[in-house]
Order: sequence, then C-alpha cells, then structure tokens
Amino acid sequence: MYFRAYFFWRMSVFCFSLSLFSFALQNYTQPEAKKVLDAIEKIKSAPPSTAQNISRRIVVTENELNSYIAYRIETEKEEIMKELRLKLFENNKIEGKIGIDLSQRKIPSFLPPRMTFYFAGAVEVKEGKVRLDLQKLYLEGQSIQPMILDFIIFLVAKMENTEASSINDWYELPYGIKDFETHPGQVIVFY
Repeated sequence: MYFRAYFFWRMSVFCFSLSLFSFALQNYTQPEAKKVLDAIEKIKSAPPSTAQNISRRIVVTENELNSYIAYRIETEKEEIMKELRLKLFENNKIEGKIGIDLSQRKIPSFLPPRMTFYFAGAVEVKEGKVRLDLQKLYLEGQSIQPMILDFIIFLVAKMENTEASSINDWYELPYGIKDFETHPGQVIVFY
C-alpha cells in the first residue's frame, strides 16, 4: 500500500522493542507472530512506567520477530517491501535482508525492478528515539554506499507522494517502549 523509510526502520525497531516471500510467507508462522502481537498489546495497555520501574520487560525471539514482520508485510499487503529478515546479535548489533519489488512502478531504467539488500549495523537508542547506524550495505552481494539506498527511498517516496527520509534519521520509539537490548537470537524490550 505505502512505503516509507520510517516504516522499514520502525518495523525493525518496533519488533525489537518492539530488519520474508513469495517472500513473506516462507518464514511466517501464526503462533510466533501472535506472541509479538500479544506483547505489543501488553505494552500499549500498560500504565506508563517511571524511571525506577524500567524493569518491566518482554523477551521476543528472533523467530517471533521475523514472523511478526512477515505477518505485517502480508496483512498490510505491502507492495514494495516484500521481505525484511533480521538476525540479532549482542549489544544491539543486527544484520538483515530487505527484498524490494518495484516491478509495478515506473522506475529509471538503470534500476533493477527487484532488489535484495543485505545490511549490518547497530541500533542506537537515545532520549526516546532510535536509529540504525548502518555499517555495511550490499545490493545483490555487491558492496554499495548507503546513499544508494537513500536514493531508492527518495524515489519511492516521490512515487508514493510521501515524505522522504534518510536511513540515518532518528525516529520516535513506539508508544510505551523505553529501551531495548539485543542478544543472540532475541531482543529484550523495556517498557
């Protein structure tokens, strides 16, 4: 339906705190996605916490996170971002895969209609905001500069008449989320 740069990053972060086939359905399981949906509802319905009450937390596994992302892509009938898979590591380090399909859009001839990006970076949280510090980016296995992804985000935003942003932008954490930390195969969300 729509593609916004913030959707990609917020999706990644929200599922933490909460980064796909023919793409999305391969790794989607209803019970795992439901666990994340239930966690989101729990966070949204919890009274706001105070600084000394930051011990409230929810653990989301990497499989649950990826099932939730695939579920969102499928149910929202995402037309452009067809895949987002994340691998979680210690200290908020992540790796991921993004599948983009622009075959139904009028795009410049130098761009392939379907692209697969691989990335690595660290998620930073500061003062209620979050961003991805992108450290490596590949397009179809070829190392590229992050500005190329920014260009594609800009191009799609222009086609969709939405506001363009950068992969380096800071975004508000989802409502109720105070912080999160990743560990191999899981994320702990503090709310």
